[in-house]
Amino acid sequence: MLILVAPLNWGLGHATRCVPLIRRLLGEGHEVVLGGDGDSLTVLRRHFPDLRFIPLSPLRLRYSRSRSQVGAMLRALPRILWSSVEDHIMLRTYMQQYPFDLVISDNRFGLYTHRTKCVYLTHQLYIRLPRGLRWLEPLARALHARIYNRYSEVWVPDYEDPQQSLSRDLSHRHRPGVQNDKLRYIGPLSRFEGMTEEDTRYRADVVAVLSGLEPQRTMLEQQIKQRYQNGEQEVLIVQGLVGRPRTTLRRGRITIVPQLTDKEMRGALLHAHHIIARSGYSTIMDLHTLGVLDRAELIPTPGQSEQQYLAHAIGEATCPCRDGRNA
Repeated sequence: MLILVAPLNWGLGHATRCVPLIRRLLGEGHEVVLGGDGDSLTVLRRHFPDLRFIPLSPLRLRYSRSRSQVGAMLRALPRILWSSVEDHIMLRTYMQQYPFDLVISDNRFGLYTHRTKCVYLTHQLYIRLPRGLRWLEPLARALHARIYNRYSEVWVPDYEDPQQSLSRDLSHRHRPGVQNDKLRYIGPLSRFEGMTEEDTRYRADVVAVLSGLEPQRTMLEQQIKQRYQNGEQEVLIVQGLVGRPRTTLRRGRITIVPQLTDKEMRGALLHAHHIIARSGYSTIMDLHTLGVLDRAELIPTPGQSEQQYLAHAIGEATCPCRDGRNA
C-alpha cells in the first residue's frame, strides 16, 4: 500500500511518535510518504532520508510568556482553522499524483478525503481546557468529535486497559461520538521501541529534555541553568532545536546540546539519575518505554491543561522527588 503519514507541527512529540509507526509500516512492506511542515517534517526526514515527502500547510505558533495560554490560543485559532482547510485542499490535490491507499493524520484536523481510508491519530479524546474555560469543555469535545468522525478510524496510542493507560482520562473517559468499530487502541508509540543499541558519550547525573513552543521552551532552559549553575552534578540539557548545527556548549558542569540522535538520547536517559522534561504525552511514552518514568520530574507548560493533568496524574505518582539530590 501507498501510505501518507503526517504529524502536526506543534512541538516535536507528534513527529517522534510517528517514527515507530512508520518503521512498522515499512517492515510490513508498505511504501510510505512523509507529510508535514516545519520541525516535525524535519524530524521525520532525518529519520527516513530515503522516503519521499510532501509539504503541507505551515503552522507556526507561539505561546505567551505568562502562565495562561488562553489569549495565545485564541489568537492562534484562525491560523489553526485555516491551516486545516489548506491541508484538506492540498490532500485533494496530492491525491491526483499520489493515489494513497491510506492516510494517517496525527492531529492534523483537515487531512481527510472520501477518496481513500483516512486515520486520525490522537491520545486526547477527552478535551481538557484551562480552569477559566472549563465550562466550554463539552463544546470543545463535541467539536473535536465532529472533526475525527470525518475519518475512517481513530487510533489511540495507548493501552486499551484503563488500569494500564498512560493518558488516563484523556483517552478513556467519556468519548463523545466515537463508534466502537471506528476506535482502535494501538499501544504506546515511542521512537525507542525495539532499540537495543545506545551511545553513552552524553552520560550525566541530570538530563533535561526540552521541547514545545517558544518562548516557554527557552524560559524553562533558563530556569534549569539557574538551578544547577553552582551545583556539583553533571547536567546535560538537550534543547530540542532540530534546526541548529550539532554543537556542544560547556558551562561549568552543564553541557548544552541542540539535539541528540535516538541512540545518544537513549544512552543519556538510561544512565541519568534524574530526568527533567515537559509532561507532553510523547515524552511520557518515551520514558515509559525506557523504564525510566519513575526518575522523571515532569514540568507542564504553564497554561497547557493537558500537560498539567498528565503531570499530576503520572508525575506525582511515579516521582515524589522534585530535585536531583534525592533521585
